[in-house]
Amino acid sequence: MSPTPLFSITGPFSAWIKHRSLTLELSRRDILGRYRGASFGLLWSLISPFLMLIVYTLAFGYILKARWPGTTGNTTDFAMLLFLGLLTHGFFAECLTRAPTLISGNVNLVKKIVFPLEVLPWTVVLSALFHAMTNMVVFVLLNLLLRGEIHWTLVFWPLVLAPLAFVALGTIWLLSSLSVFLRDIAQITGVLATAMLFLSSAIIPVQTLPERYQAIFRLNPLTFIIDQVREIAFWGRVPDWLGLLAYLAGAMVFAYLAFAVFQKTRRGFADVL
Repeated sequence: MSPTPLFSITGPFSAWIKHRSLTLELSRRDILGRYRGASFGLLWSLISPFLMLIVYTLAFGYILKARWPGTTGNTTDFAMLLFLGLLTHGFFAECLTRAPTLISGNVNLVKKIVFPLEVLPWTVVLSALFHAMTNMVVFVLLNLLLRGEIHWTLVFWPLVLAPLAFVALGTIWLLSSLSVFLRDIAQITGVLATAMLFLSSAIIPVQTLPERYQAIFRLNPLTFIIDQVREIAFWGRVPDWLGLLAYLAGAMVFAYLAFAVFQKTRRGFADVL
């Protein structure tokens, strides 16, 4: 099987056009493999975000007494807004931190000339999407239990998250390929993921910051998506469609460029590994 051309309209989507069954099966194995041997199995995909929410709520809601502008000022509202931020960041962080070892950790597949390596980044994104979905289920249940409401605008959530998914996909293609030649990248991604959390609107309301710092937070690709997720899931408002379209356009350009880098460098994977 010849590799996908360097520049191709369908290139980044070849995993779905040519290898849909393989992509879905590898994604399923990736999800199940994470919980293999655990007593609660897939239930941990629901338990983990709930425990994470408790820890962050205790730290910021009760100990630091943080509150969110525009809410009633109670800890429940803060916890739900915080959870939506952590949910969105968690999706991207999973893709970011797994990217550097995606190729180097699958040497047996790299050595197989006929294996379509472009499938692997999609499996990571789909796995991260699965966990984001389970986190959203936890949010819906907690929001109904604690606040007694759920907004119909939540149906827009997949459309709001889609642009970030393409940013994540491009990030994986770029970092997974470069990390084969620059192994130090794996040491940076963890720090970068943490920085993107604290320099986004996930925990801190950007509008409460001095103007000279707000630009830094808004340059973070997570901030806009986090804000839009809160718009539809917490506030019950429709998202900024024009903003999402502009974001999607930029995300697609980035994804295509990153895929081109992946296709260019993949020819040397087997030699290095």
